[in-house]
Amino acid sequence: MICSRWLATLLGGSLAIQGTLAAVTVQVDDENSLKTAAKTVASDMMDFYNSRDSKDIPGKFDGTWWEGGSMFMTLIQYWWLTGDSQFNAAIQAGMYWQKGDDDFFPSNYSQYLGNDDQVFWGLAAITAAEVNFPELSGQPSWVSLAQGVFNTQVPRWDTSSCHGGMRWQIWPYQSGYLTKNAISNGGLFQLAARLALYTKNATYAEWAERIWDWSATTPLLKQKNWNIADSTTCETQCTDHGDWQWTYNYATFITGAGYMHNYTNGTATKWKEGVQGLLGSSEQFYPTQGYNNAGGNVLSEITCEPIDKCDRNQKTFKAYFSNWLALITTIVPGTSDLIMPKLRTSAQAAVETCTGGSNGNLCGTKWYSRQTDPANELALEQEMSVLGVLNANLIRFKNQAPLSADNGGTSKSNPNAGTNSTNQQAPIMNQVTTGDRAGAGILTFVFVTGWAVAVTWMIRGG
Repeated sequence: MICSRWLATLLGGSLAIQGTLAAVTVQVDDENSLKTAAKTVASDMMDFYNSRDSKDIPGKFDGTWWEGGSMFMTLIQYWWLTGDSQFNAAIQAGMYWQKGDDDFFPSNYSQYLGNDDQVFWGLAAITAAEVNFPELSGQPSWVSLAQGVFNTQVPRWDTSSCHGGMRWQIWPYQSGYLTKNAISNGGLFQLAARLALYTKNATYAEWAERIWDWSATTPLLKQKNWNIADSTTCETQCTDHGDWQWTYNYATFITGAGYMHNYTNGTATKWKEGVQGLLGSSEQFYPTQGYNNAGGNVLSEITCEPIDKCDRNQKTFKAYFSNWLALITTIVPGTSDLIMPKLRTSAQAAVETCTGGSNGNLCGTKWYSRQTDPANELALEQEMSVLGVLNANLIRFKNQAPLSADNGGTSKSNPNAGTNSTNQQAPIMNQVTTGDRAGAGILTFVFVTGWAVAVTWMIRGG
């Protein structure tokens, strides 16, 4: 090992092909090795899930709600890529239990949810539709649940400030109500783009373009240098900017642009330019200086990892960055060589952190360190993040684009899903025939201000 470390340093910190220091080992160019490592990490993640205090409520995490949707999204990808169905019942139970009025806005938690919280469950549902994840008889289809999220979020599009945009929080009494942030807008943008490709309903594409174009008028999407600000505020008419850089903000806009590129068959150059521009600015998440001589090859959450200040949410972000970027390599030609080499070396580094816990398998936060976290910090979130990058590397072996209604997808569309929600008014979309063909759907937009919604909620008693 002394010799191999000396050689790695001599070659500029290049990564060995097989991790030998970690309890979880992987050969990143071997599909079976990746599946074995992913199974170990997924099992450890589910051990955390099954031991939580709120385990009697399917899909509910202790102290958070949105992470349930993001974990199920990651597990759905795991099932699709490995064929391992041992967690499917837990995924189905959690997704259906938390579905609310077919809109992932359950009344038990709706009083404190944000738009970003809800949209992650919608992204989990569209992921399930795109891979034909099994549905249960008598339950709504996966794609209809994604449509329900879209239908309840679009009425929250707020033109009372900044000429548009999604607020971070839904209710005026929430501290983030006056903030419009990248993940709420980018999340709905991605969901709309994926619904457009799955259903071929032009309404979704129109909304995706509206969100992208509006974001580009704000610091949330600076096309001049392809920088994404984390947030901006209504008080300044969205001219100020919170500049913390997070992987998932970039990933959601890249992914939505990739889907729109595919939806338009490459005829709209703005989408390919967006993918390429944001991939370029995302290189910042592969630092070339410091970071244990990672040499620009290991994914890092650069805002919080170097100072050991990542909270539980931020520890999951690399899962989405890895998974979403690997996914667009299947629908945007020419992106694989830009994305996969560094996800490959990141996966190698990630598993080398999986040496913690009593089983010697639990993973760490800072992949570039090749070390696990302190025992009292080991948690589900680190496992999800590592599972995400292992999934990403399996996508190149699967080499299958997301399914759609006219290309093998079996999940059935319901354009009016969620419109009977007791929590939100929603736009009305005409029932679309012939597989939701482009141009067939018409959306009647009903803008509902946050104050009016809040008053309605309070009158009804939550």
